[in-house]
Amino acid sequence: MLKNNIKISYFALIISFFNLLLYHLPFFRFVTNNLDSSSLSGILLIGSLVLIALVLNTFLFYIGLYISPIVGKFLLVVFAIVNSIAVYFINTYSVIIDKTMIGNILNTNLEESSSFFSFGLVMYLVLLGIIPSILIIKTKVVRVKFKKFLIHIALTFIFILAFVYINSTNWLWIDKNSKSLGALAMPWSYVVNTSRYYIHKNQENKQQILLPNAKIKDTKKSISVLVIGESARSKNFSLYGYEKDTNPLLAKQNNVHTYKASSCATYTTAGVKCILEHKKSNELYEILPNYLYRNDVEVIWRTTNWGEPTVNIKNFFKRGDLEKDCEGDGCNYDEILLNGLKEQILASKKDKILLVLHTSTSHGPTYNKKYPEKFNKFTPVCESVELAKCTQQELLNAYDNTIVYTDYILSSLIDQLKQLETYNSAMFYISDHGESLGENNLYMHGIPASIAPEEQLEIPFIVWLSDNSKELKSNREASQHNVFHSVLDFLAIESPIYDESMSIFK
Repeated sequence: MLKNNIKISYFALIISFFNLLLYHLPFFRFVTNNLDSSSLSGILLIGSLVLIALVLNTFLFYIGLYISPIVGKFLLVVFAIVNSIAVYFINTYSVIIDKTMIGNILNTNLEESSSFFSFGLVMYLVLLGIIPSILIIKTKVVRVKFKKFLIHIALTFIFILAFVYINSTNWLWIDKNSKSLGALAMPWSYVVNTSRYYIHKNQENKQQILLPNAKIKDTKKSISVLVIGESARSKNFSLYGYEKDTNPLLAKQNNVHTYKASSCATYTTAGVKCILEHKKSNELYEILPNYLYRNDVEVIWRTTNWGEPTVNIKNFFKRGDLEKDCEGDGCNYDEILLNGLKEQILASKKDKILLVLHTSTSHGPTYNKKYPEKFNKFTPVCESVELAKCTQQELLNAYDNTIVYTDYILSSLIDQLKQLETYNSAMFYISDHGESLGENNLYMHGIPASIAPEEQLEIPFIVWLSDNSKELKSNREASQHNVFHSVLDFLAIESPIYDESMSIFK
């Protein structure tokens, strides 16, 4: 990297040093924030972490380069590029690169990922990714003799074991903080956690486990509309006591009820799974739309989002499908989900209908682009994807405007349902997870649920009922898993897996 014809052992050490220098500021920032760095024990622990990281990376890079210098250098280039991007997101959004975040990344589509593009990202990529990659490629390395290689490996391995033993007193602190430390160590955070993610995916059922057959108990025309929110936190809904009037239209609707609820995860794929399954489980049981469709209920799914488990129904409509017959500015936003909706419902020849609307309204970082201009109620708004560059008020204003727009969509939906006078109607609105907006220097979502702040977990659960359709229980707390059983109850579906205690209805 510094000159031509450098020995692989020296090259591995130099790469390890620059890997530590360029990509581990967040790692050591976390360390210094979580121990007394001015004490002797704190200084020794920091020094130990620096030394062990340097030696371990040199050890692993050395082995890879010796086996194949070409493949080894290729991997180092990949590491440099991915490290630069990872550090940008850690510094900008305070994310943690664990298995959960890897799942989030791998389930992100082009539209969402492109919204993160910024000048800051380009600078990180060029300075910390591309320039080091060029130097790695141009440096010529010389392999050492096999005997010398074995001696180096053996001595390094012995040193690592001895070092670990000597530092045994620090293992309690390291174990306590292992999740965060592992998620900030480059490149192993994403290498290890990507492997963990795919191992977990392979262990999941390849096909959904079918639930027991159900039957429809009556012929009363009934429709349940499940609206799945995106990144909506209850804290910013005026229906939940927020000081800014973000729900002016829903507040005027009759028969609107709110529940205190928490999400079971902080990312879309897991959050939506919780909403659609009949109980919390690591298994992939048949989800609500598939179950009802298989048991002769009309099921319609409309989405501007992604991340749901496999939906096996006839009427599944993505944004592209809905755009064909849509006109006006609203077609560029989530109100496209309402276009032609009443007509589609009336065209059904079945008595029981489940309609799912999967929105994307409050997903960051481009909150200001998630709603039409006329919903720019609170100003000024954050217009940068690098959210930390905005003031707290600008960020809240942009996000709050997405809630105002959500209020409009839900109220418009209720108005359409009111026109279906021959139906008993219910609307359930519940979010997949919440959102951080700069509290504790955290942004967006994806922090592991076990350590996530309340902003990423506390979600709205809003229910509207048509007149004289059903009575609600007095309980005002609910969970994402209440949705499955409440929908079955409202549509009068008799099933062996129905749990009366999980329904919100009397």
